[in-house]
Amino acid sequence: MDEVEVLIIANAPDAALERIARIDKRLQVIDARGWFDEELRATWPQWTVERYLGKAKKSPAHLDQRNRVLASAAIVLLGWPPVKNLRARAPRLKWVHETPAGASNFFDTDLWNSNVIVTTSRGLTNRRPMAEFVLAAFLHFCRGLHWSYREKLAQRFDHRLYEPIIIRDKTVCIVGAGGIGREVAALCAGAGMRVVGTRRRVAPGTARPEGFSRLESSDGLLDLLAESDFVAITCPWTKETTHLIGPQAFAALKPGAVLVNIARGEIIDENALKAALRAGKLRGVALDVYDGEFERAPDAALWRDERVLITPHVSAMTDVSEHRGLDLFCENLERYLRGEALQNAVDWQRGY
Repeated sequence: MDEVEVLIIANAPDAALERIARIDKRLQVIDARGWFDEELRATWPQWTVERYLGKAKKSPAHLDQRNRVLASAAIVLLGWPPVKNLRARAPRLKWVHETPAGASNFFDTDLWNSNVIVTTSRGLTNRRPMAEFVLAAFLHFCRGLHWSYREKLAQRFDHRLYEPIIIRDKTVCIVGAGGIGREVAALCAGAGMRVVGTRRRVAPGTARPEGFSRLESSDGLLDLLAESDFVAITCPWTKETTHLIGPQAFAALKPGAVLVNIARGEIIDENALKAALRAGKLRGVALDVYDGEFERAPDAALWRDERVLITPHVSAMTDVSEHRGLDLFCENLERYLRGEALQNAVDWQRGY
């Protein structure tokens, strides 16, 4: 195999570039960190730009320089947000890896459904912090802590508001029993909860992941919701899961349930969610993501509701990173050079 150009666009540390270069002498690592920020600012909504790119900096590379390195690149390491027209400018491109986990990040790019292999860090992000976020949100609403904000503003107590419940022996439904979902299940089971959940497909005789007492295909979701006191959404956003939690799901859900979403906002039909809140169907909702989060602020009605906790996609943030996306990229580089199949490759038909 001749020299292979690896273009680094992701905001990776210097040590990561050095590690990649050491894998094989045939790899030519091109440091393009920050080169494409000007393009990203021009093609992504202002909300995304302010959240993920921060203050504008002068680009260290002109458009012709960016096009030149893309024209010869065989491999690209991307972060968030991705370059939207990468495929059209990279005729030799064979493989793209993104450090985030969601294949849905490519919906609005020319890589979606292309002939380029795309791998993600699915199942390799900070799973434990995300699981802790879910359990913390469950406990937040179990103890009625959301009511304390009202009382703090009023400087007046009403103990009858809280109506605390214990989570031990309650049932939690994990919608998406992948890497993150299994971590949530382990933590919830450790707290004494009964864990049920769904996967896209569950073949007859499939062994249940550790901590699960019941695992069903996605078509069994409504039955599981009917017996669940808590729900954690951890599945990928695909065409199949768009508004998966809609009117039917809320109608099936056990009254007084707590719902937490750490996946993608588009999985919940927010009109149906607001209707369920108006009907008093839910004890509480924690949204680390919301529909349209890369374009605008949350729906005002949700933000105002005391039973809704909204955070800015921070469930994976932590003081001790356990993110293994770069490890996978390096392992896949060795596989690529040996001509082997890559792990975590996106199946365009499946959507992740």
